[in-house]
Amino acid sequence: MFENIMLAFQGIWGHKMRSFLTMLGIIIGIAAIITIVSTIKGTNEQIKENLIGAGNNVVTVSLTQDGASGVIEYSPLPDGVKVIDEDTRKELEKLDGVEAVSLYRSRSWAEEVFYANTSFTGGVFGVDRNYLDVNDYSVNYGRGFLESDFTESKKVALVDANTASSLFEGKNPIGKTIEIKGEPFTVVGVVSKTNASAPVINSIEDYYMYANTSSGSIFIPDSCWPIVYRYDEPQTVAVKAVSTDKMTYAGNNVASSLNDTNVSNDTFKYEAYDLLKQAADLQSLSEATNTQLLWIAGISLLVGGIGVMNIMLVSVTERTREIGLKIAIGARQKRILWQFLTEAAVLTSLGGILGVMCGVGLAMLLSQVMGTAVAISVPACLIAVVFSMAIGIVFGLVPAVKAAKLNPIEALRRE
Repeated sequence: MFENIMLAFQGIWGHKMRSFLTMLGIIIGIAAIITIVSTIKGTNEQIKENLIGAGNNVVTVSLTQDGASGVIEYSPLPDGVKVIDEDTRKELEKLDGVEAVSLYRSRSWAEEVFYANTSFTGGVFGVDRNYLDVNDYSVNYGRGFLESDFTESKKVALVDANTASSLFEGKNPIGKTIEIKGEPFTVVGVVSKTNASAPVINSIEDYYMYANTSSGSIFIPDSCWPIVYRYDEPQTVAVKAVSTDKMTYAGNNVASSLNDTNVSNDTFKYEAYDLLKQAADLQSLSEATNTQLLWIAGISLLVGGIGVMNIMLVSVTERTREIGLKIAIGARQKRILWQFLTEAAVLTSLGGILGVMCGVGLAMLLSQVMGTAVAISVPACLIAVVFSMAIGIVFGLVPAVKAAKLNPIEALRRE
């Protein structure tokens, strides 16, 4: 085999221009495929990041009525729907694809929230002990919630950086008192998302999804919620998936479990609100368009394979006397066959490697010039090289068989 490879390189080097032109179809085809695949992968990752936000694996599972979208707020807990207790929360964390679970109640557009004479228009959340960790909040300054805040229903609050800036006009909010429905809460800390990358808002639906977070948020212990709003309300579940790709799976598992154990009224059910599915739909649309381009690039590979077959047939004709001499002195048909197959495979493999290099370079160039998101796929590069080798074997088979079946006497007579 090693000897055949050396002979193949000698043949390629001996006809450099012809070999390069033969490889050109393979190079163009592989380069086009690598560029398209890299663009598809980069676009898909960009879509996912734009909609979800980098590093955000949290799915919202909310109670709905008659299939209506949106959280049921501003109303008491419906008949047939049980409060999600701590034991149920722990069971939810054991579900496949789930890393952590938090429970909270919310007012997306809070009313009667003031600091001095300044009103607040963001969201108010009654959160449990796990909320900050599940949603990747960290304390900027001040402190977070203590266990005693929950057990003793202390009227304390955390605010995010947006609220600290807008409601307190840049002043240190620690120790300041805010009123929520007439109840005083002392601000004890300022928090912010650990992953600062935010989703891109491109539609009115995206705006409503993130409007409360852009206006700011106030967090109070869930044990204080009845103090402010007077009755138990439906809980929302924040589900942190083990990875971004598991978001849909984890959210559906939690929703299904809650519907089985905590809901006995067919009017209501928990549903997972998962931006990953929306991202997947957009990704499918992107891939459908680019798949057509892949087929077009595949045609150039077919043309390149035909070029390889043509050149190898020419090579067999040129080396007829050499082949006849080898057969005459005892070379078997199998050896001749493998020599020409190896030469074709080496030729196309070199084309594949050059094609991958050109494809990666072209993808990077497009990224710089057009601002297109690009992600190089290592498996796609390896598959491209192997596929180019396979093209050489398939299209080199006919010339190799022709060479192996030459009659030595007629081959030696050939001028």
